[in-house]
Amino acid sequence: MAASTKRRLQGKSIKELAALSNPIEREKPVEPHPIIEHDDPVWAPAPYTVFKVFMSARLCAAAWNIVGDCDETFNYWEPTHYLMFGKGFQTWEYSPEYAIRSYAYLMLHTLPMRLYGLIFTPNPVMMFFFTRCILALACALTEVVFYKGVCRQFGNNVGRIIVCFQLIGAGFFISSTAYLPSSFCMYMTFLSIGAWFLGKYEVAIMATAASAIVGWPFAAIIGVPIAFDILFLQRKVVLFMMWVGIALVTFLLPLVQIDQYYYGKLVVAPLNIVMYNVFTEHGPDLYGVEPFSYYIINGLLNFNIVFPLALVSAPFVILSNYILKVKTQGIPIWLSLAGMYIWAAIFFTRPHKEERFLFPIYPLIAVAGAVSVDYIQLWWRCVFVRSKGGHYVDHTSWISVFVGIFFTLMSVSRIVAVYQAYHAPLDLYVELNKLANDEKVHTLSADRPVTLCVGKEWYRYPSSFFLPGQNWNLHYLKSEFEGQLPKPYDSGPDATRIIPSNMNDMNKEEPSRYVNVSKCHYLVDLDLPRETTHEPRYSQKTEEWTTLVSIPFLDASRSHRVFRAFYIPFVSSRYCVYENYNLLKTTRTKKTNRSQKHTR
Repeated sequence: MAASTKRRLQGKSIKELAALSNPIEREKPVEPHPIIEHDDPVWAPAPYTVFKVFMSARLCAAAWNIVGDCDETFNYWEPTHYLMFGKGFQTWEYSPEYAIRSYAYLMLHTLPMRLYGLIFTPNPVMMFFFTRCILALACALTEVVFYKGVCRQFGNNVGRIIVCFQLIGAGFFISSTAYLPSSFCMYMTFLSIGAWFLGKYEVAIMATAASAIVGWPFAAIIGVPIAFDILFLQRKVVLFMMWVGIALVTFLLPLVQIDQYYYGKLVVAPLNIVMYNVFTEHGPDLYGVEPFSYYIINGLLNFNIVFPLALVSAPFVILSNYILKVKTQGIPIWLSLAGMYIWAAIFFTRPHKEERFLFPIYPLIAVAGAVSVDYIQLWWRCVFVRSKGGHYVDHTSWISVFVGIFFTLMSVSRIVAVYQAYHAPLDLYVELNKLANDEKVHTLSADRPVTLCVGKEWYRYPSSFFLPGQNWNLHYLKSEFEGQLPKPYDSGPDATRIIPSNMNDMNKEEPSRYVNVSKCHYLVDLDLPRETTHEPRYSQKTEEWTTLVSIPFLDASRSHRVFRAFYIPFVSSRYCVYENYNLLKTTRTKKTNRSQKHTR
């Protein structure tokens, strides 16, 4: 028999790695999922250290991440701005006639804003970024629970691999500080799966319920393997039913009460979301459909090599256990990763696809990829290493290092590419605030309403938190977009109870949303070298507009698909085309001022 070695698989240790012809055996646990410490000889960072590095990465995302989804702006930041300041844009989802969004989710995010307002001078831009920092904290805290659970379930080697995948992953950079229910569901996946792996079933049930009720009802899918384990493998039916009841009282009742107050009638928003998406004839397909390959490409962009490793993880591990005669105890590998496969089977086959729909399973993608790397190391030891002494990681750690370096380079390349290409809108609106504080502009705009217009760039508007003051108002110009745009909330504290006029759930264009360009004092526009009747090149009309701020922005249609997706120093710049993202000021203001001065 070769020298004794230990390895954690499924949260337990393998007694000994002998010759290839000998089976690999595992210590039998005292109970199905024992919560005891195993002597894992593989080093892994302490949870507090992991929290610090995760927190650093998430704060970077809070500062530098873009607002990549117009739903984030108009379905979450805008109604939150209304709750805080009494004005903002309302989508049809928040009309009492449809009521498929919950104000309870928004209320959670107003808490840090109100706290900021109590401590500091209320500044909407700073409230925006402060809220992002709170989201970063929430993400990092739940990631630590997940990390501890992964180390318990799969061993320290998988644990330290997953630290790399989560810390640097482009997918986590994008999702960790996004103000979206799907990001909240991702936090709850970290918490529920981590607690499940640690045997803390009460926490797992509560986190799954919070994800489905407060966040997104479809996130309950991720809890199916947890429920299966508790009910059929652990046979803890009483515990399950009791904590489900506690979760309903804790989350659903307050949510219904909050929504009843804001909508002025009884509303169960999670149920309304399911009814709209599943049981209506049109559903979300009105907002675009994508081919099956959409999520494959998206997964490769955000997780590169980890994504295919994750997709093959369960069959690869099951086959490996069969060939190597590995007898596993505890949570079966197929069950621990089943949530990812169930989610993929459902959402990959839906016509309407969006990047954010995968956020809730990002933790499972990361752990599945890490498990595949771990088993590759095990296979390498069994097949290619003659010496059987020591731990298998001692001979194969170069594999995880190589995967980690490749993953890191690709992820950083992706993050930099996205930042360089699409960060101009946030930068421009920050500059707008600086200009508004300038003495000349302030003199112009302090005592009267100021109209800021957007045409084709409406969907890149980062939110009303970036408007310089309460006297500034955003208006739409007609563009080639033919869907329904949001409209401002009515004034007054009861505006959320009023059914807004000219609003529908069929994404039909409402011409009442538009204003004439002659009413615009400022205009935000991307100056592309092509124009249509409704999308002229405003920046070229120098007799009507003056350019105040100009920031480079990627023209994706004229840039190479690979080099616009990943930044390669000294190469990407040759294959990517950038145009100017402009803040324009009307020349009519100057003429009006000169006329008024002459009259005096």
